[in-house]
Amino acid sequence: MTSLSSTPVLRTTLLWSAAATAALAVAGAIIGFAVAGASGLWSAIIAIVLAAVFLGFTAGTILIANRWYGDALYVPIFFGAVMGGWLLKFVVFLVVLFLLRGQSWLNPGVFFVALVVSVVASLVIDAVVMTRMRIPAVSDVTLPTLADIADEARQPAPPEEGDAASGTSHADDNAPRG
Repeated sequence: MTSLSSTPVLRTTLLWSAAATAALAVAGAIIGFAVAGASGLWSAIIAIVLAAVFLGFTAGTILIANRWYGDALYVPIFFGAVMGGWLLKFVVFLVVLFLLRGQSWLNPGVFFVALVVSVVASLVIDAVVMTRMRIPAVSDVTLPTLADIADEARQPAPPEEGDAASGTSHADDNAPRG
C-alpha cells in the first residue's frame, strides 16, 4: 500500500499546531491572568485548547480515513469520516459553548480574543505548511522510467488494423463519384 501525498502535509500541520498551541497557552495564560485574574487565565486556556482540539480534529479524521487508501470503499469511507467528524465537531462545539455561556468564572472578552487568536494562528500555520510543502500538481501517480520506455521499444509492435499483413483494409470500397 502506498502513502498519500496529503499525509505528510497533515502530519506537519498537526505538529506545528501542537507547538503553536503550547506557546499560545503560555502567552494566553499570562496575558489572561494580567487582564482578568484567575478567570482570565482559565478563559484563555480553555479557548486555546478548544480551538486546537476542534481545528486538529479535521486533520486527524483525514489522516485516519487515509488508512483505507487503496480499498475499493476508500472514497465513501473518506467522505463519511470527514463529514461525520465535521458534524460531531459542530455539535460538540455548540454543546461546549452552551455549557460555558453564563459561567461566572469565564471572562467572555478574554475567551473570545484567545479563541480568535488561536484560529488565526492555525490558519496561518495551514497556509505556511501548504506553501512550503513540495507536492506535485498531479500526485499519487507513478510515471514510467527510462527503463520502462526502453523495454517497450524493444518489443515488436502488434499489427495495426488495416495493415496489409492483417488482410483487412479500411479504405472506402465504394467507387469514386463522378
